[in-house]
Amino acid sequence: MNKYFDNFYNFEGFGPAIKASSVTSTIVEEYREKLPNRLLEYWHEYGFCGWGEGIFWIVNPNDYAEILEEWLARTPFVGKDNYYVIARGAFGRLLIWGEKTGPCLDINPCYSMIFPTDKTADLQERGGDLTIDLFFSTCSKDEVEEEDLDDNPLFDRAMVRLGPLEADEMYGFVPALAIGGAPKLENLQKVKVIEHLSFLADLGEKTVMADIVAMSNALHN
Repeated sequence: MNKYFDNFYNFEGFGPAIKASSVTSTIVEEYREKLPNRLLEYWHEYGFCGWGEGIFWIVNPNDYAEILEEWLARTPFVGKDNYYVIARGAFGRLLIWGEKTGPCLDINPCYSMIFPTDKTADLQERGGDLTIDLFFSTCSKDEVEEEDLDDNPLFDRAMVRLGPLEADEMYGFVPALAIGGAPKLENLQKVKVIEHLSFLADLGEKTVMADIVAMSNALHN
């Protein structure tokens, strides 16, 4: 375990891995030239699995390819890069890697928001392995948490109320926030992640947020 993943595992408290499934050599080779070798090493060592008791999951991009197309349809990102879901949160948040743009998109399906952060310059300067190491090293549970109306975190309470998640499950708001639901503990249910993300993608327009990093760089150049 290198120092970057040690920070993720121990300091940020994501370890140990749970509900892991082994990754075949066929899948690893499929992504050999598409994703950083370091990420493929993590796949080999830990499998596709949950972290932080299931608040964060390293996933098989193949399982999320169609969902990602649904979420990016009719957005400015179509055709700009080859994108892959590399991780997701307990409430369905999708963390996206682009072959040219690195860890560039963060999709919050609960609120139908897409947060872009073009990391092309970082990827070119640091290379894929260091970029993915920094991705894990700087991860925090807050990034994939959701909060109730009083800004109180929901994950731990949802796990107590509903039980821990399986690898194909997420905590979803029912009714969905996009159709008038409220972010309350009692409105959460365990749902199948792929089916629920597809349902949420169909509910309405996605809001593409400003790329704060790009705006900051523009101001300083």
